[in-house]
Amino acid sequence: MFAQGKKFFEGGEVQLKEAVEKLNLQYSTDLPFVKVNINGKMYNFLFDTGAPTIISTAIYTDLGLEKKHKSTVKDSQKNKQEQIFTVLPEMVVDQVTFKNIGVMVMDLKAAEFGCLKVDGILGANQMAKLFWRINYTEKSLEVTQSLSRFDLKGYDIVIPFETKDQKTPIVETKILDKKNNFTFDTGFSGNIKITENDFNAKKVSERIEVYGNNAVGAYGAGKPTLGYIFKPSDWVLGNKNFTNEIMTTGSSNLIGNDFLKNFVFILDWSDHKIYMKQIGNNSHKLESFGFGYRFIDTKPTVVYIFQEEHFPLQIGDSIISINDIKLDNLDKDGACHYFLNRVESQYDTINVKIKRNGNILDITLKKKAYLK
Repeated sequence: MFAQGKKFFEGGEVQLKEAVEKLNLQYSTDLPFVKVNINGKMYNFLFDTGAPTIISTAIYTDLGLEKKHKSTVKDSQKNKQEQIFTVLPEMVVDQVTFKNIGVMVMDLKAAEFGCLKVDGILGANQMAKLFWRINYTEKSLEVTQSLSRFDLKGYDIVIPFETKDQKTPIVETKILDKKNNFTFDTGFSGNIKITENDFNAKKVSERIEVYGNNAVGAYGAGKPTLGYIFKPSDWVLGNKNFTNEIMTTGSSNLIGNDFLKNFVFILDWSDHKIYMKQIGNNSHKLESFGFGYRFIDTKPTVVYIFQEEHFPLQIGDSIISINDIKLDNLDKDGACHYFLNRVESQYDTINVKIKRNGNILDITLKKKAYLK
């Protein structure tokens, strides 16, 4: 008999050839990826603690897998969709073999997700069967079946966590004099995000008001809203007090890779603890041109602006070019190229040509330090 929910994500087993196995890890666009072998074919999977294991509809169809059940699923932007759940007979990652793991089936070609050429997600329910040590800087990913195989010397930050049914780590923090639960999310490329409901502008002196939506979930972007980028005076995570971290408001409480890349961290689902050792310093400075854009049907469109008096761009402006690089007539591959390799990233001054209400406007913007 098939078990849904929590029991579904408990299933499966894992086999290692060595006591500690080193796995392939690629880290790009502030996201971690691993190559996996399914039925003799190689696939690119996102390494994502914030999700269960997911396979593409193409893999599901190719393998002729049996649907176990359907369920409505909500992504990080609160968008909902009905998904198929099934069991994957085998996945091999280098010398590590996972068998009979419960997986969700999803179309991974939509929007920006398709640009990352992701075939699936190695998720929390699968990770929970092992101990993991992750170092993005050295592109190092190690696994073992015994925590004693990892030397914990120097891992002075210890963070207890609880889990959801899918095994995603949920950590308690204290920010703005209030306790909050955050998802420890290696599938989130950003820094630290807190919901608008948990944000209190009166308790933050260093802040910038923004409008729009700069985040995309598995099923697309959320609705434009007013929000903030801010620096709280302190933020308690586990047994460590962090100061002046840059945070944004959004639809979920998330700790992402822009923060995590400054640490080596060990994930321990047995004792429900994360051990962290700092190896770099996070930038506490926010520099920006004051806007963000997404490629919507291959068309770059302004979706996010800083709320400044007389700021020349508006939500919905269609971008024709940036520094004379034409962006308004791209095919899918071209849009993906500029989504992953932003034209403006290498400049301090940009000339943006936009279309608004049938009119063509030329705008010059300088990069500005908003939070120092």
